[in-house]
Amino acid sequence: MKAALVIMAAGMGSRYGGEKQTDGIGPNGEAIMEYSVYDAIQAGFSKVVFIIKPEMEPTLRNLCGDRIQTMKTKQGDPVEVKYVFQDFSSVPSFYQIPADRKKPFGTVHAVLCAKDAVQEPFAVINADDYYGRSAFTTIYEELMRLEQTGQGTMVGYRLMNTVSDHGTVSRGVCQTENGSLKKVKETLKIKKYPDGSIADIADPEKEVPLAPESPVSMNFWGFTPWIFEEMEEYFTNFLKDLAPDELKAECLLPVLVDKLITGGKLNVSVLDTDAVWFGVTYKEDRPIVEAELKKLHDSGAYPASLKA
Repeated sequence: MKAALVIMAAGMGSRYGGEKQTDGIGPNGEAIMEYSVYDAIQAGFSKVVFIIKPEMEPTLRNLCGDRIQTMKTKQGDPVEVKYVFQDFSSVPSFYQIPADRKKPFGTVHAVLCAKDAVQEPFAVINADDYYGRSAFTTIYEELMRLEQTGQGTMVGYRLMNTVSDHGTVSRGVCQTENGSLKKVKETLKIKKYPDGSIADIADPEKEVPLAPESPVSMNFWGFTPWIFEEMEEYFTNFLKDLAPDELKAECLLPVLVDKLITGGKLNVSVLDTDAVWFGVTYKEDRPIVEAELKKLHDSGAYPASLKA
């Protein structure tokens, strides 16, 4: 049975100050997403779908897309590569996009753009997060077990390992029970303090402490194509509820997942992993990630270069 890796790479990167999705951070100029692709193919994935802005396609092909098409799966078959575009042309025609809106419509909209390219179970990841090799093996094996409808999965990470010393981050803070996801709250302004404590500071008058051990979603989800119908309905209703002049609101995967769980439509298994996550939210995060990637190459976890 085949599985696809869907990579969300069309974000604006406003806090980072540039196109962090394609920034060469590895010791040989590898972008973080190249490690995810390498690990996914080693795990058994046979298709890679890049969700990008149209103008990114030549850069992404040169960076890694054309090379990935020469790679082989564990079964010896060529890896299939597809490019889909997240832009305003894929927004339903009933919605009039404000003239000043620049920001994409979020992760639900992003994954919906891949609907026609994905016919198999699939994992969804962010382009700018390093998830760890064992996490891809774990989610691939779970994808092979999912029922065609009503089931999904996610890889959970510990909140304390996913925050930045250089500013606030957004995370889907999860409640779990017996290995299943019961609730996920998209928390948009999480701050780490020098003493290691962590809080949601979205309301400046009432900070909410968060347990450092809390499991969080890093947008490492697993679904079957059944989910696209639910996404379409949810995205349509999201647009209908938007104010005519809304410039920044986003339709987010954790919010949709939470709604489907609460409504009894979706069961999501939460996968434990010993993999280490790291990523770049801010420019100041980059030296840490560079050092960690170099360690992985030096230890033999990866070949000398992923560009070879």
